[in-house]
Amino acid sequence: MSFKHFTPENKNELSILLRAGLKQVEVAKLLKKTPSAICQELKRNPANTKTGYSARISKINSRNRRIKANKRFRKLDNNKWLRNYIHVKIKLKWSPEQISGRLKISYPDDRSRRIGKDSIYKYIYSERKDLVKYLRCQKGKYRRRYGTRIREKQREKLKKKRIDKRPKEVEEKSRIGDWEGDTIVGKDKSHILTHVDRKSGYAMADKLIKGLAELTRIKTQERFNKLPKNKKLTITYDNGSIFAEHELTEKKTGIDIYFAWPYHSWERGCNENFNGLLRQFFPKKSSFANIKQEDIEKAVKLINNRPRKRLNYKTPAEVFRQKN
Repeated sequence: MSFKHFTPENKNELSILLRAGLKQVEVAKLLKKTPSAICQELKRNPANTKTGYSARISKINSRNRRIKANKRFRKLDNNKWLRNYIHVKIKLKWSPEQISGRLKISYPDDRSRRIGKDSIYKYIYSERKDLVKYLRCQKGKYRRRYGTRIREKQREKLKKKRIDKRPKEVEEKSRIGDWEGDTIVGKDKSHILTHVDRKSGYAMADKLIKGLAELTRIKTQERFNKLPKNKKLTITYDNGSIFAEHELTEKKTGIDIYFAWPYHSWERGCNENFNGLLRQFFPKKSSFANIKQEDIEKAVKLINNRPRKRLNYKTPAEVFRQKN
């Protein structure tokens, strides 16, 4: 039987079984542990109870052992030079951000003499409170300027207009100009950005050397600024970070941008279908490094000029170019 650590649930179960009067061998069978593992757990975490074991005390001991074991990895606890440098600069009224930034340029190749501003703040507030008086802001415990990453993500989600807020005409596919967008990714992490008109199935695609939000926005602007206003009304994207600059894209193109619900790829069925067709030319696990924009345009042109059954065997290009 392979060794496995005692989880908090295991500790609770062990405490209960011992209080019920079971022997260690019986407890081992029920917990699917070896008798020696049970014995070792009891020896490592003795308690002043009737059974000689307490799950609560065991958890506290485990946490303390983990903290002690990890302490050797904490840079400031093991680097006297770095501690002294911080003490001196803080007393000169340098901010932790200034200290961190200065270390980066002064010792670019020596990682032992580099540390982030968050670590410096934590060190001051937890271990050197006498240095707090030298900080510019002393209103309480340091917090990241823009909040935690979780709060940042929550704020970003609130900024997004969801798919259920779209006009009814978009759902009905009754007009040209309602688009769906996404990317397909190559083996080398290059992207192809795709946009598909919901009514006609007409598509546009652009190569992205990297999956960056700024590059995606620029390519999208270049594409849609060439189209007449009546053919660029809305875009519906998935929730990838590559579309993070959607607010600026709206402003620059005049298009209302919406987002599908997470993990609801079927809400952008037109785009998913087109991406599947494009994969015939650029298969999965293939590299996009040597693909040129001309190659993409050629493939998209072939797809846009194929007759579609749902269009009564007209082509997407014919439907898209006809007058509304």
